[in-house]
Amino acid sequence: MTGDLTHPWAEIIEYGHHSQPRPSTDRLDTCCPGEPSSPQFVPRSKRVVAMTLATIPEYNPEQTQRLGDRAIVAGGSMAGLVTARVLSDYFGSVMVIEADEYPDDPVPRRGVPQGTQVHALQESGRATLEALFEGYTDDLLAAGGVEMDSASDLLLYSQSGFLADGTEQIPGYTATRPLVEDVTRRRLEAVEGVEFRTGCRVVDYSCDGSTVDGVVLRNGPGETTHLPAEFVVDATGRTSVTPDWLERNGYAAPPVEKVDIDVGYSTVTVERSLDEEWGVLATAEAPRTRGGVAFPVEDDCWQLNFHGVHGDHPPGDVDGLVEFASTLPVPHLERLLRERRVMSEVSQYPFPSSRRQYYERLDDFPEGFAVVGDAIASFNPVYGQGMSVAALEALELHHTLADGLAGIGPRFFQRASDVVDTAWSLAVGADAQFAETTTPVSPAEDLFARYFAQFTRRSHSDPVLRSAYMRVLSMEQPPRALLRPGLLARVLTPRAISGRVSDAESPSPFGGADA
Repeated sequence: MTGDLTHPWAEIIEYGHHSQPRPSTDRLDTCCPGEPSSPQFVPRSKRVVAMTLATIPEYNPEQTQRLGDRAIVAGGSMAGLVTARVLSDYFGSVMVIEADEYPDDPVPRRGVPQGTQVHALQESGRATLEALFEGYTDDLLAAGGVEMDSASDLLLYSQSGFLADGTEQIPGYTATRPLVEDVTRRRLEAVEGVEFRTGCRVVDYSCDGSTVDGVVLRNGPGETTHLPAEFVVDATGRTSVTPDWLERNGYAAPPVEKVDIDVGYSTVTVERSLDEEWGVLATAEAPRTRGGVAFPVEDDCWQLNFHGVHGDHPPGDVDGLVEFASTLPVPHLERLLRERRVMSEVSQYPFPSSRRQYYERLDDFPEGFAVVGDAIASFNPVYGQGMSVAALEALELHHTLADGLAGIGPRFFQRASDVVDTAWSLAVGADAQFAETTTPVSPAEDLFARYFAQFTRRSHSDPVLRSAYMRVLSMEQPPRALLRPGLLARVLTPRAISGRVSDAESPSPFGGADA
């Protein structure tokens, strides 16, 4: 091969084509059933097996067994809700404890400060929710969610160009975070044995020797209540106090990795016509520190998100956002903001850093206890992974519980780490490309990041690559799927493949090209 193929790509070719590559501490070779062996470049944990929708066994209610009378979930956001649904198969009753009072309508609530921002329910998350709550997708659409073809209706701008339309339809669903949570909660309320306790907070976990046996609630000033349980799950998010609790009770806190990204969000909704069921995704991408997203959502609205990393934050007023939008590489968001009636205030949200707690590396952990969701790892929200990671973790918990409660924490953390590895490597690998990001990356990670950039550039004109890109972006397939020999050839061979657009063109659903 010649042309685009330079010396570093020889490593990628070797990794992609050989079923028994050279041993390396930076990766572990795994493969999907029926696929050639290909590597996954994620060296940050000691054991790396990328887990996505394609590689986790399906939800199987036949494998469940009664493990106890009561389980308690601390935290009633998305991670807590899907976890409670899984626990309902194994315990006589499940209590979800949430500090907020849930609103009657799908509106933002205090306990979810990021709830006003754009969220993405990736296909991996939607399919898992559908398995846990049969008919979930129909319920989301009936409540106002929007269905579109992610392979053609999503205008995806990356590496200085728009990606071509894909070769197959890939259904995608968009809605505000409050609506997704509202639909999930109402489905959970209908599950036998599940109850909610709102307006109170878990302030401590009770422990009998080496086993967590319940929680202590604060119901009001100076008023506490102890609730016993055979299994307790911390789903309280980034504010989780479990690391401190472990240290106070004689355990080690988990190692922590933090990647500073200093991203700021500004989101506003504008009026949308009913026939507008397409989206725009042009996230910040090194060296470009600014980005924007437009998704169709319920109530005939567009949700427009503007973001900037490493301190290049968008303003908090509409006029300022119009100016910010004019600096983006795509014209769609500026046009929507100028031409459509604004339906909301501008809401802002800061996110200083991605953070991961390596619970799987602890040598000792109490029985009857586990941690899920953002309390394990929270990622730069621009990549839209949080809700889908929480759903996949719940699916892993379902399979872990099938083998009983003994050692449940460490066994689950090991399985959950495989899910987190995929999302973490995608998010942190991209963020590490900014010169301002000081987190070091390994040569293998840097090599894969550069290969992925080349993959994306070729996707501008190659529909096959666009489809593969979307399957990985949605966490249906692991990143190693992009290293299959057939895709390697399309990325690294110097040839032109016709697609919808070239780097210079800007597709416009408004009619005509927007240059």
